[in-house]
Amino acid sequence: MIVQQKKWKIVFAAVALLLSGFAVNYALCLRQAPKVIRVGVFAGSNWNVPAGDSYAIVDTAIKSFEAEHPDVKVTYVSGIKKEDYAEWLAEQVLDGKEPDVFFVLADDFNLYASTGVLKELDPLEVGDDSFSSDDYYQAALTYGQYARKQYALPFESDPTLMFVNKTLLEREGIPMPDNNWTWQDFLSICRKVTKDTDGDGIIDQFGFYDYNWQQAVVTNGLELFRSDGNFSNFADSRMEEAVKFMMELNAVNHGYNVTAKDFDMGKVAFRPFTFAEYRTYKPYPWRIKKYAAFEWDCIKLPAGPSGKNTSELNTMLIGMSARTAHQDLAWAFLKKLSYDEEIQQLVLSDSQGLPVRREVIGSERTRQILMKDAPGDEKIDVSIISEVMSDATVPPKFRKYASAMMRADNELRKIINNVEPFNNALNKLQKEINAYLQY
Repeated sequence: MIVQQKKWKIVFAAVALLLSGFAVNYALCLRQAPKVIRVGVFAGSNWNVPAGDSYAIVDTAIKSFEAEHPDVKVTYVSGIKKEDYAEWLAEQVLDGKEPDVFFVLADDFNLYASTGVLKELDPLEVGDDSFSSDDYYQAALTYGQYARKQYALPFESDPTLMFVNKTLLEREGIPMPDNNWTWQDFLSICRKVTKDTDGDGIIDQFGFYDYNWQQAVVTNGLELFRSDGNFSNFADSRMEEAVKFMMELNAVNHGYNVTAKDFDMGKVAFRPFTFAEYRTYKPYPWRIKKYAAFEWDCIKLPAGPSGKNTSELNTMLIGMSARTAHQDLAWAFLKKLSYDEEIQQLVLSDSQGLPVRREVIGSERTRQILMKDAPGDEKIDVSIISEVMSDATVPPKFRKYASAMMRADNELRKIINNVEPFNNALNKLQKEINAYLQY
């Protein structure tokens, strides 16, 4: 009996020792298992231009972040095309499996911010001494705000500039406009260059292509909607100035529908383009593939009588899931992509847009990169680029904005093209848009 009791004691002791070993090993495994931060990113350029390595900047950021946080693993799903990204992310959100940190397409931001998918970042910013929102260009930062709260940080921006066919202007004996030019300068040049050059009675050289009323409104200092999205300003005198200007400008073409092909063939003096397109097509060999027939450069958009030489800024955003289980780490990685100066510098070398931090735009490295992009004696003035970023505007952030603009665009095209009479048309349009906004 005593021997049997001793055997049981030995068995219990062995089992206890074994279980304690399992417990220790399990605890060690828990401590050694890395925390995982998932990132949502897509392949290709956000600006719809040819892109190289889509993941170069993200990969560099991950390598740096993991070196600073040895117990963290950052992962992402590769191969998701931009055109498929919105659907992929929506499915992740519906399944409650969205990434901790993810890039936000412009068309999706209002929805995700208003429905609580994105985490409000203001409390995290206030409590972080290593972060200051003042370091961003204001327009880029504002792009990630909804109802005056910050729901995403900017990653890279893309303003609109005016491409100028220098060869055509030189042939016509017209000097290159400066960055302080006006609507009247624009209109005057368009009138001078629009003509029949081969004597067959058909106009074959034109002043502009793809300039629209929205750009005119922005450069005339008008905000089309109140910040809460309940009222519009289509009956404002600055809107009237913009519409009348567009009617004058369109009349110069005598009813001819100028096309992208006309511009590509060197038959058009002016066309608004984005900075990303400038960066992509200016250096060799892209300029040879795209626009070999003429020399060109870019300047600011012309200013209206009540505005200035500004443009609307598009910005790529990064946000954080409101349901992330790793808030502090997600915030740290969000800052790595958006705020870290070394990562932001890579936007210029590995992407086509512009960094969103003032210090990076103003750096010597940025000046050298932009000078390298310019062929021959042409140089991009960094101070002008900084002015464009500083003076840029952003579209309003309310849920009905896109649909309201679509409605307005349909009516304004009819007015500008003389399909509908101009008299009292803007008052009527404002009433219709206001009724839609308040419904």
